[in-house]
Formats: sequence, C-alpha cells, structure tokens
Amino acid sequence: MITLLDYGAGNVRSVRNAIAKLGHEVCDVTGPEDILNAEKLIFPGVGRFGLVMERLQRDGLVEPLIQRIRSDKPFLGICVALQVLFEGSEESPGVSGLSILPGQIKRFAPGNLSVPQIGWNGIRLHGDSSLLNGYNGDKLYFVHSYRASLEGLPEEWLLTTSDYGEQYVSGVARGHVAALQFHPEKSGPAGLKILENFLNSGQDRVCEITARRVAADQPTVMAKRVIACLDVRSNDRGDLVVTKGDQYDVREEGEVRNLGKPVELARRYYEEGADEITFLNITGFRDFPMQDQPMIEVLRKTSEEVFVPLTIGGGIREFTDSEGRSYTALDVASEYFRSGADKISIGSDAVYAVEEMISSNGRSNGSSSIEQISRVYGAQAVVISVDPRRVYVDRPEETGHHTIRTELPGPNGEQYCWYQCTVKGGREGCDLDAVQLVQGCEKLGAGEILLNCIDRDGTNSGFDHELINLVRGAVSIPVIASSGAGCADHFVQVFQETKAEAALAAGIFHRREVPIIAVKEALNAAHIEIR
Repeated sequence: MITLLDYGAGNVRSVRNAIAKLGHEVCDVTGPEDILNAEKLIFPGVGRFGLVMERLQRDGLVEPLIQRIRSDKPFLGICVALQVLFEGSEESPGVSGLSILPGQIKRFAPGNLSVPQIGWNGIRLHGDSSLLNGYNGDKLYFVHSYRASLEGLPEEWLLTTSDYGEQYVSGVARGHVAALQFHPEKSGPAGLKILENFLNSGQDRVCEITARRVAADQPTVMAKRVIACLDVRSNDRGDLVVTKGDQYDVREEGEVRNLGKPVELARRYYEEGADEITFLNITGFRDFPMQDQPMIEVLRKTSEEVFVPLTIGGGIREFTDSEGRSYTALDVASEYFRSGADKISIGSDAVYAVEEMISSNGRSNGSSSIEQISRVYGAQAVVISVDPRRVYVDRPEETGHHTIRTELPGPNGEQYCWYQCTVKGGREGCDLDAVQLVQGCEKLGAGEILLNCIDRDGTNSGFDHELINLVRGAVSIPVIASSGAGCADHFVQVFQETKAEAALAAGIFHRREVPIIAVKEALNAAHIEIR
C-alpha cells in the first residue's frame, strides 16, 4: 500500500495512475498520523512554493513531514516537493520551507533560455542508488521556473544534477528519503522505471547513495519536443471525435471530419514517442465545461495509459450555469487538473484579458483566468493558444500594430503584414496583434505560448517561420510552433530556422501520413536534440 499526499492542487491523478499501473494500491493522507504511519509516502508537489507550504500548514502536516524525513522513513518527493525540503524560495518570499536542507530556491537566471524550463532534459549522476537502477541515460520531463543550487548542499544528499543555463540540483537522496525535480510519472518508460524502483524496494535503505561517482563533464541538453494535437468535438450524432480543420473549417461534405477516437489516438501517439499530447476541445466556447463529462472522461481514461504531459484547452473561463451557480476559471481549470491534465490552454479568454489590460493602461485587477490559475498552479501550468491570421498592408505606418516585412507578399503584392488575433475558433478578428497578446499574457502570468496560424492550418505547407520568430523574440517564455506541418522536414526546418522549443501537428499524424518516429529520425539525422 502506497500513501499519497494529495493536498488538493495540481495533477495528482497521474501519479495515482502510474502507481496503479505498476501494480500497487494507493491510499490518501487523511490526517497527520498518516504521514508518520505510512509504509511508503509519495509527495507530488505541484503549484507554487507558497501555496504548497500554506496547504501543509493548514492541514497540520508540516511537523509530521519533518519528523518522518528526519526519522528516515521511505519518502519520495516530486518537483516542488524537492524544493520545499529547503529553507525557502524566491517564488514566495518570507515563506519558510521544511528546512531539511540548507539554502534558498532561486529562479533560473535570465538569459537566452526561456523560463519556465518545460520539456525533456537529462540528469547527471553523482552517486549510485537503487532508485536509479536500470536508468540508461534517457531524458526525463521537467517543468519548473525555480531550482535548487549546489551551493551549501551537503554532499551526502546530492544524487543528480541537470543543466539549464546553469547546473542545478535535480535529485537528492539519503537513506530511505529521495526527492526529484523531474516528474517520473510524466517521463514515459524511463520515469516509470524509477518510480517502480521506489515502489518495489524492500526494507533496505531504498534511496541510499551507495557509492560516489564522478559526474559526466558534458552538460545535459534539453530536447526539442514533438507534440501530437487532438482537436476534439462532438459530431452531429453527439459522439466525441478527433477532427481536423482546413483553415479552421472541420466539415467535409456537410459532416464533421472523423479521424478517430480521442483516447485511442492519444494512446497510439504515446506509444509512438510523442513528447506531449494536447487536447483542444474546439466546441468548448459554446459548452459549459463543468458539465462536459465526456471530455473529462477522455482525460481520465487517457491519463491511465499515457505517461507524458497532457494539455487541455477549450472553455477555460468564468461560467454561470442554468441554475444560477457561478464558477470561476480556476474552478473549471481545477476540474481538468483533477481529471488528469498537466497544463491548461486558454484561447479567447486570454484575448479579452489583454484587451481589458490595455484599456486600463497596462494595469490588471488580478481576476483574469490567466492570473487565477497561475497564482495557484504556477506559470508553467498556463498555456496561451494564439490564433492569428495575416493582415497585409502596403506600409507599416498604415497600422498601429507590430508589422513585419514579409518574404511572402500579399494578394496585391503587399510587402508588409501584421498578425491579427482572433477569438471563437477564428471566426472573429480583434484589433489586437500577436505580439501585444503574448506580451500581455506573459505579464499576466502565462508560462507557454501555443502559436497557431490560421493561414497555414491544414495546408501542409510548413510552419510560418516569420510569425514564430516575431513572437519568440517578443517573450521570454517557451513557444510551441503549430499549423502547417506536412512532412518530417518541416519539423527540422522550424527548429533550425526559429528558436521554438516545440512543434505540434495534428492531421498528418492522425492520417498516418507522417509517423512520429519519422519526425524523430529526421531531427536526429539533422543533429537536433530529441528524446
């Protein structure tokens, strides 16, 4: 029996599902005594440092956790649960951690790398431990803006380090106690093996560093991510299907295109090597998501079989139901997180939030969906889905928007264009450009940009590199390139010619025109780092 510390924030379902997948039963911490009495305790820390400590204090769990760890009882911490072992964090000044380890958690230093770090990185081993038995150097999934420093860390605790602009602590262990900055439950087979080592260990010192080793000199390197996207909606018979648009039109001969069942396709992409799975509920702006049980069930079932990150978008905004009950965007997002989502994608509501902020001279009242979710779950949990289209002009001064000189002239030979943001599935344009939107969303607390392009959607003509370079140069958070992929070389080109951290495709994967393995092979042949 494995005891899980679920303090009510973040995607704990994935850890629960991974434990069950590995053949173990799970029970939950219901009070302080469970912390001390658990045979093995797993603490999947998700969200902001201050929120985690606030919840632990509220439930009377701080002292039992300290006592358990100092008593050397089997314990595995994940992500923020590693960070709270330290004295405090820059993320939440004035909030004390568990103080098991000395030092402060600090934000990654600003530079050429985007923050948060989101994606697949390696680990450098500083010691041998049964926790890492069978680890063969595969990359593991990280998602965080803050990191533990080697400075002041007792050597006997140091298990692994990783690099992201600087070397930082990615794993600690001593005796029966370990904590990992990466997410084993989201790291595919390699991560499940590490989790299995903890679950199946006997009464020996399950995480003990048995021997020191000289760590590799080569820095670890982040992989470029290949993401499979599933546009999900109800067809005319009410069945949930995966579809694909042609410039956002998903109908063919009057019927919604049906390219498969969501759970089955997601499982297939996981097995084929997709680094992430994204579900976009493209009718979400018309439906009430708290009652969208079929979509929630898709998430729940997918998370039982798919152990890479899951993102869901569609309808993340405030709602009032037919009985007059009001729900915040945070309520909606929390339901998706509890159902298995790791990240939430916000579309139209992000546009409205930035328009309101601009109209208020750059000020926000803190009530936007972006701010609500980011405050609780952290910036890394908030993805902004941007749906722009080109607007051609003869001269930049004709518009007050961010304009580029394009190598793809307009229908009348125009040499300049700007990218107009749209809402409601691309049906309505706004007087807001892509740069204004992404910069505003970063200011509000978003952690990643999913950059679509209506002009390229369904064309198989390649990604819009001009748009990607424009947006990537305007923000310091990661950018996912989307829309237009038609062959494996398009992925190679987008990573060679832009600084996008990930690239996403849908139709070519659904129709098996380009297998994910073919994309990975092309990237590897071009010496682009992959998982």
